[in-house]
Amino acid sequence: MDFQFTPEQAAFREEAARWIKENLPPGWEGQEGDPESPENIQVAREFRKRLAAKGWLALGWPKEYGGSTGRNADPMAQVVFDEVCASLDAPVLDDSSQPLGETLITYGTEQQKSVWLKGIAEGRWLWAQLYSEPGAGSDLASLQTTAVEEGDEFVINGSKTWNSAYIGADMGFLLARTSTDTPRHRGISLLLVDLKSPGIQVSKLPLMGGGHRGLVYLDNVRVPKANLVGERDRGWSIALALLDRERSSVAQAARCQRLLERLIALGKEVPGPDGRPVASNPVMRHRLAQAATEVEILRVLGYQVTWMQGQGYIATNEASICKVLGAEVLQKVALIGMQMIGLYQNLDAKERWAPLRGQVASLYWSAFTESVSGGTSEINRNIIATRGLGLPRG
Repeated sequence: MDFQFTPEQAAFREEAARWIKENLPPGWEGQEGDPESPENIQVAREFRKRLAAKGWLALGWPKEYGGSTGRNADPMAQVVFDEVCASLDAPVLDDSSQPLGETLITYGTEQQKSVWLKGIAEGRWLWAQLYSEPGAGSDLASLQTTAVEEGDEFVINGSKTWNSAYIGADMGFLLARTSTDTPRHRGISLLLVDLKSPGIQVSKLPLMGGGHRGLVYLDNVRVPKANLVGERDRGWSIALALLDRERSSVAQAARCQRLLERLIALGKEVPGPDGRPVASNPVMRHRLAQAATEVEILRVLGYQVTWMQGQGYIATNEASICKVLGAEVLQKVALIGMQMIGLYQNLDAKERWAPLRGQVASLYWSAFTESVSGGTSEINRNIIATRGLGLPRG
């Protein structure tokens, strides 16, 4: 692949950066605290409306499915936009609707495409990914939520956790077991669920670094058969394809780059034990340089995965590499930040002397979840070993 942007992509990158800066809230310096707090969610919803009006919620989709004019079926358009949003810390809701739309384009029926894709492009709904369960996280294939056929509907019972349903999401895409007498990776189906349906109860779970995730209970929830994505009992491969799209995002590299640049600037001001700026310490300079190198590697790998997916290749192994490296790089950059600011990390974000408005300490704690959410690093390493390197299963 060619790692250079085409003239059209480079021009769009400049256009996107200019438009985002013009449409950010006045005085915007980035989100503070939990990105899914009621205050931040409201800001994100308003920004999302502007994106939908601009036609930028479905970048790279075919035009007949709501894709934007002039960038028909260019998979790099979404990557460029996501990277710019992350680099500017734009308040974009990460509700998985974009990768879901791409999945529907590949696996959905024509009826599903006509019903859902245009609505996703117009920002009608917020979506929550309902995969993990209290007893099935890393080992997702052991999920116990069931969907039993009754007439023209599926009746769903079970629970889902570690999702964004609590923020007021309208819809969810859910994995459920539709057959119990098959190997565990078979018999799983992907269903679209209206989260306002009778029998759904949503609560909040606190996270270590602040913020929350959702816990969803489903008690005899009825879903039309028309909401089944792909073949019944064959949802596992579809779910993995959707995860591949999420894991390959270069937005993680852009977030790391943004924080790294702030830390470099801060290191020139914060005094170390010897009274000199922290960034003048050879050990700290080496750590910053190493992190900068890894951020660049992560960015280029993300571009490669997107290019492969655009060419029709299955990039599960490469996407897993991005997921593992992305989590580790973010954690490394956050740790460097904590080492740099020292005891200032104990200050509340609203305190006058809190460096970078407390973002370093907040990110440090939340970064621990990056190697768990979206597929643990251990599971992704297994994928790399077996599918990428051809090693036998242990």
